[in-house]
Formats: sequence, structure tokens, C-alpha cells
Amino acid sequence: MKRYDKTRKRSGMALFATLIFIAVFMAMAVGMMSMSSHNVIASSNLQTVNATRSTAESGLEVVRYWLSQVSATNGNVYSDTIDELENILLDAEIAYVPVIDADGHRVLRIGPVPLDQVQSRSFEAIVKPEYEMTDVDITVTVKGNLQGQSGQFSRAMLVGYKAESETVASPYNWFDFGVASKGPLSLKALEITAVEEQNGIDVKVGADAYIESMFTNAALNIKNAKISGNVKIVNPDATVSWSGGQSSIGGEKDKNTALANHVERGVAPVEFPVPNPGHFEQYVNGITIDSSNAGSYSTNVTLDNVRIAAGTNPKFTGNVTVRGVMYIEQPNVVEFGGNADIAGVIIGDGDITDNSGTNQVKFTGTVNSSSVTQLPSDSKFDGIRDEYGTFLMAPGFAVSFGGNFGTLNGCIVANGVKTYGNAGGTIAGSILNFSDEPMLLEGKDLLFRKSGVANIPPHLQTQNNTYWSFAYNSTAYREGIDLWPEE
Repeated sequence: MKRYDKTRKRSGMALFATLIFIAVFMAMAVGMMSMSSHNVIASSNLQTVNATRSTAESGLEVVRYWLSQVSATNGNVYSDTIDELENILLDAEIAYVPVIDADGHRVLRIGPVPLDQVQSRSFEAIVKPEYEMTDVDITVTVKGNLQGQSGQFSRAMLVGYKAESETVASPYNWFDFGVASKGPLSLKALEITAVEEQNGIDVKVGADAYIESMFTNAALNIKNAKISGNVKIVNPDATVSWSGGQSSIGGEKDKNTALANHVERGVAPVEFPVPNPGHFEQYVNGITIDSSNAGSYSTNVTLDNVRIAAGTNPKFTGNVTVRGVMYIEQPNVVEFGGNADIAGVIIGDGDITDNSGTNQVKFTGTVNSSSVTQLPSDSKFDGIRDEYGTFLMAPGFAVSFGGNFGTLNGCIVANGVKTYGNAGGTIAGSILNFSDEPMLLEGKDLLFRKSGVANIPPHLQTQNNTYWSFAYNSTAYREGIDLWPEE
């Protein structure tokens, strides 16, 4: 008789139970993995949404910064905003397209402007005048873009601003400085100092330097040179190169001490004057020198209220006296060699934005100078005697001095100023450089004779800066990608 083995039956049940538990645990694991994956995706989506919003907000801040630089040129907020923004965007090399909207209004469409190359963040903006909304003059619509793994994400916002003109007085004037330059300043083996007349006595004072250097951080280079006063630099990230045992600023020879006590970075920009060479053309009543007769006027000659025709490129080789105005048309390279006696003002009719150095005025010999106020009483000098305070005003011209000069009776205004060799002496005014290229001063010491802000040349006066101040209007705020026009 066979016996029934109960252990086999129990063994099969145990295996079955084990398989059930494994299946349950696997299902739980799959569920937990799926839940975790969904959480990661949700977190990533939330992060992307926040990053896209942050990108749009960053774009708004950039545009608001641009708006803060809009000056009240015409007194019309609409035209001023669009005109000035175009100039700001051009200077910053930001892509934009001017368009006319459906209502016939000028609109600027800006961008895309990259914010973060790593995360591929950028923004686009539309700036337009607002004529219908109360207490809103300008609207800015910004679209923030974020390139993610699964495509591009965008978010759009619209804000409104109310504009009011605001006059901001500069804490100092360009005439307060011995040297004022848009570009970097390089000094070698000379001293910049100044004197002021106090109670009939010349008193030595510090000669300050002003530098913008917005296109390079290398703003100041000193090699065995001295600046007797202080240095103010607009670029907040500016650097100073210092070498030679004779270098000093503000009387301090230790570099760290001098930089700490006498060099200020991130200062407010000075309002430069806008030279108007054409103003002096009214005084040109003498001969015109051109390529046909230039050789006849190269030496031993007195030139009264003379014009240098474009493309003449004359060389004055010695014993030349200029009285009244020398009006130089562009293009031209005018060279003074030997002795030059300037009893008046040299005017170059160039473009203030031209830093190429194509147009030049070169002094390679000795220069003597006297003020226009000392011109003879002859009627041909009427009017010009009141244009005091300037030795040379030549926007768009590079100017260089290689010979000695005693006193230059007035300011030097040009796009590029260079001294070298035996050049040195007294300048009864300031050097004003409009070029973004480095200004190189070396040779002999330069002494600036200051006569006070009240005596700024009448044709080089500046006004207080007037800007449009844009106040945020919260009632105009809206969000939604539908705010951005379809492509």
C-alpha cells in the first residue's frame, strides 16, 4: 500500500507564495520608479518655468537700464526714447529692427539678446510708445527664451512706464581736469601738473585726469610718470598699469597707496561738449590753400583767416604765422615743421565719431601761441576775438606734438592726442580727447594753467544732463505668451 507524501504538496505551495511576493515587490518597484520619474519631470518642468520667467525678468531689467540712459534731447518722450535707444543699441552692438506698427508709430524690436551661453538663455523685446493707456508713456514687452532638452520654452511679459524729465547736475565739469579722455590714457616719463593764479600769485595745484575707457579695462598706463592730482575713471572694472621708480599719483609713490587714495573707479560720466567747427567758418575771409597753390604758402608766410581745402595735405616747413582762424576741411593731413606762430585758433571740420586717424594735424617743430584776444583791431578779426580759450578744436582729427611749445593759449580738442620727443610746456586750458583709442603722452612735462570754470570757452560749454526718468506703472503689467506678436 502506497503512502501519501505531504511534504511535496507543501513545497509547491511555498514556491507559489514566493512567486506572488516577488511579483508584488516588482510591481511596487515599478510603481515607485514611475512615481520618481514623474517627480523628476515635474521638478524639471517647474525649474524650466522658473528659469524662463527669470530670463524674461532679466530682459526687463536690461531694457530698463537702457531707458535710464535716454536723455531729453527734444523734449518729446516718444521720439527721444526711440532715437536714443537706437544709438544705445548701436553702440552696444545689439541687434534690433525699427518697424512701424499698425497705428503708424515707430517701434523698436530688439534681439535676440543672449544672457547665458551655457543655459542658452536669451530675450527679445519690443519698445513702443503708448498713446491710449492712462499714466503710461512707454510699454516694454519682453519674451524670455530658454533652450531645453525637449525644445525651446518662452515666457512673455508687458510692463508700462510713465516718463518725467529729470535734470541731473554733474558733480564736476570736463574743464576741471587737465586731461579728459574717452579712451585710455598712457603716460611715459613726464609729469602732469597745474598752476592757478591766487591773489596775483601762481600757486601750484594738482592736475586731475578723467578717463572713461568703456571699451577696455586697461584704462591707465603709467611708466616713470607723475599725475600731481587725482584720477577719476568711469569704467568700474578699470585697471592701472604701473612701472618705474619715478611713478606717482597725487604725490604718492607707492602704487597701492596711490590707487587707494587718488584713483576712483565707477564715477559718473562727465558731459563732454559737442564741438561745432562750422561755427568758425563765418570768420574765414582770407585765402583758400589747395593743391594748386600749397607750395607757395609753405614757408615764411602769414596766413589770416585761411581755409585749407579738402585733400590738400599741406606741409608748412618753417616760419609760418597763423592769425585768426585756420579752417581745415576733411580729409587732410596738415603738418607744421620748423617754427609755427599760432595767434588764433586751428579748426578741423571732421566727424566727432571718426577715430581712424586718417585726418591729422602734426606739429613736429617749435610752436608759439597767443590768444585770439590779442589779435589786431583790424575788422577782419572782428568776432573771432571773442572766441577765446581754444588753441585747437578738431573733432575727427588726430593731433600730435613732437616739438617744444612754450604756452598753448587754449584747450586742445581732438580725436586722438599724442605728445613725444621734445614736446612739453604750458597749456592754458585742458586736453579733451574724444577718441576711444589710447591717448599717448610722453616727452617733457605738461603744465596746465587753470583759470576757473567761469572761463570755459564759450563754444565748449555744456549743460546739465537732462534725462527721462521712467516710473514703473503696476496697473499695466500683464503676462502671457499671447502678448508676443506672431512671427
